[in-house]
Amino acid sequence: MLKVEHEERVVISVVTKRAGNWLASARLRPTKQRMALAEALVGDGHHRHVTAESLFERVQRTGDRVSLATVYNTLRAFCDAGLLQEVTVDGSRSYFDTNTHDHPHFYWEDTHELTDAPVDQLKIMQLPEVPEGAEIASVDVIIRLRRKLS
Repeated sequence: MLKVEHEERVVISVVTKRAGNWLASARLRPTKQRMALAEALVGDGHHRHVTAESLFERVQRTGDRVSLATVYNTLRAFCDAGLLQEVTVDGSRSYFDTNTHDHPHFYWEDTHELTDAPVDQLKIMQLPEVPEGAEIASVDVIIRLRRKLS
């Protein structure tokens, strides 16, 4: 029993430390709610795409108490701080990506899942000229997929 408890504490401390470092990298204060959300987002060290609702459900399963409004507000704060990239699909559905480097996405229409597409396989040869007085802020590439019917 002692070994299991020790292993759980070690895992928890790694997750908590990773989340705290992530917040500190953006100079965000590690409030209880921010820590709970950060642990769910980056605690395991893997990149992920979440919606506010899916993150809310994930945190609720851990037993942490965070309102859906707090999730929305915190995701916005994480985006503003450069910790997350918001990817909007259909103008109405937003996903939040922990990988903030420029990269394309696959959007699976049948499951409403967003996944990374291989950046090394995408080649953009030319962009259109922008109107005078404007500059390109970013280029978002979302490749819509649906499963083939057999």
